[in-house]
Amino acid sequence: MIDWFHPSILFIAGAFLIPFLRGKVRDAYLMLIPILGVATVFSMSSGTYWTYDFLGITLTFGAVDKLSIVFGWVFTIACFISIVYALHVKEPGQHVAAFLYVGGSLGVTFAGDFFTLFIFWELMAFSSAYLVFARGEKAAIEAGYRYILVHIFGGVCLLGGIMLHYMKMKSIAVGPLDHDGSLSFYLILIGVMLNAAVPPLHAWLTDAYPEGTVTGAVFMSAFTTKTAVYVLVRVFPGTELLVWMGTIMALYGVVYAVLENDSRRLLAYHIISQVGYMVAGVGIGTDMSLNGSVSHAFAHILYKGLLFMGAGAVIEMTGRRKLTELGGLYRTMPITLVLYMIGGFAISAFPLFSGFVTKSMVVAGASHDHWPAVALLLTMASAGTFLHTGLKLPYYMFFGKDSGLEAKEPPKNMLIAMGMAAFLCIGIGVVPGPLYDLLPYAVHFDPYTGDHVTSALGILLFTGLGFFMLLKKLDPEPTISVDTDWVYRKGSRVFMWVVNKPISIYEDYLANIYNTWFGRLTLFLSDFFARIIDVRGIDGIVNGVAGLFISFAGTLRVTASGLVRNYAVTMLIGGVVIIGYYLLAFLMRL
Repeated sequence: MIDWFHPSILFIAGAFLIPFLRGKVRDAYLMLIPILGVATVFSMSSGTYWTYDFLGITLTFGAVDKLSIVFGWVFTIACFISIVYALHVKEPGQHVAAFLYVGGSLGVTFAGDFFTLFIFWELMAFSSAYLVFARGEKAAIEAGYRYILVHIFGGVCLLGGIMLHYMKMKSIAVGPLDHDGSLSFYLILIGVMLNAAVPPLHAWLTDAYPEGTVTGAVFMSAFTTKTAVYVLVRVFPGTELLVWMGTIMALYGVVYAVLENDSRRLLAYHIISQVGYMVAGVGIGTDMSLNGSVSHAFAHILYKGLLFMGAGAVIEMTGRRKLTELGGLYRTMPITLVLYMIGGFAISAFPLFSGFVTKSMVVAGASHDHWPAVALLLTMASAGTFLHTGLKLPYYMFFGKDSGLEAKEPPKNMLIAMGMAAFLCIGIGVVPGPLYDLLPYAVHFDPYTGDHVTSALGILLFTGLGFFMLLKKLDPEPTISVDTDWVYRKGSRVFMWVVNKPISIYEDYLANIYNTWFGRLTLFLSDFFARIIDVRGIDGIVNGVAGLFISFAGTLRVTASGLVRNYAVTMLIGGVVIIGYYLLAFLMRL
């Protein structure tokens, strides 16, 4: 009897059958795997499973507790919704990459040792990169290369930290690390923070996500950063550096969203902002704040997926993604508008929506643990989120100036997936108890107090009033925002210039000197020594061996001359050799 089954196997092994299926059989199969994944998580109980010894190291593929189970729940649920959204995609490669991506995320979630975690971590990076490359356009291919190079750098940092940690501790078990300021601690932290898109290590996200396929971007919005949040909660709780890094993230994403004209790039910046709440909660490190980080990751996966689905539906039906190119779609895409707005209210933390009951837990954790400045800044960031994701983007996409685009509602599977995500965004907001019961720490929190509801509504409604009063100032412009990716974009050009200009010229100069002065000398010396080695060395060895065999052959010829005395001498010599061999063997045994 199998006492536990790793859900990642369903997705990783199941991915390889997808190219051989067609039509409704393939669609049913694509939905069946995530359903089995949800059932597998549902049947789990806490414990350690699938432990193996490898070269003296204990590998644990199944470390199950409340923290890993809650992420297992949301990853499998999000996969099912995203697969429904992507059923119309005919290219099998995207579905294979998505399954491998989800399998890697689940592998990280249930990894009990850092080596296993690293293997699945890298699987996530390479499989998700395909979801960018699959769009096939020049900008997507370039963004995909940058994406994979940045993640390779993060993986190297993570692996280096793991190796140093093992050399020091003789253990690679996943668990909270000592805040000892060691190189291993910071290398692992850098590797994880890169996947969490903590500035200045964040630009890969806003560079790649807008260039991914319509369905691929939905998967990417759910898994990479939230898997990193899981590892931060597991390994770095109470790391105070993360408090301020997370707070900066929350504000940084909001500020850059002000400048954005690309709808999915705007949403990508708000991923950075929302993950900032989770990172800050990890840094505070109390049971309340850690629960807030976990619950907000759960809610964020659902509402951010819904927002990317809404923007993706518009891109799918119009071929446009710039806010300056859109507008007037409320008449032809009203269902998409309504479903998108549910995600917009959820991310903005409106009462009765999921973000309200999760984001407020992080802010409350900051207030209770004497971080009043952090609580204030996070509240300000929440207002900025509503300003851009809940107001600016839908206004200019669905209302604003009529763009004259002829569009219609997206395929039914896309609307059904959006409807499922919207239902969960409302359900969690109205009845947060089931989500709270899943959280890793037993903390009582009531989001629906009179003070909390009225203060939240006051801030949000005032933000809405300010938006419409300053509407002309917020008109999107067809500009490009300069972010930290400028460093490695320009840095790579400088590197290539140095290689092609100064270094290449210097190399040619040295090559000319070598060919002119040293080439002839080298040729003369090589010819001189080659002759000596050939005549004195190789010919001498060959002739000597040949002479030995000729002499030996002459001796054998004498023994076969037909004379009895020669045969007698040969037999005598042979007998002496045999007796000597056995005598020597006997003496050696003594």
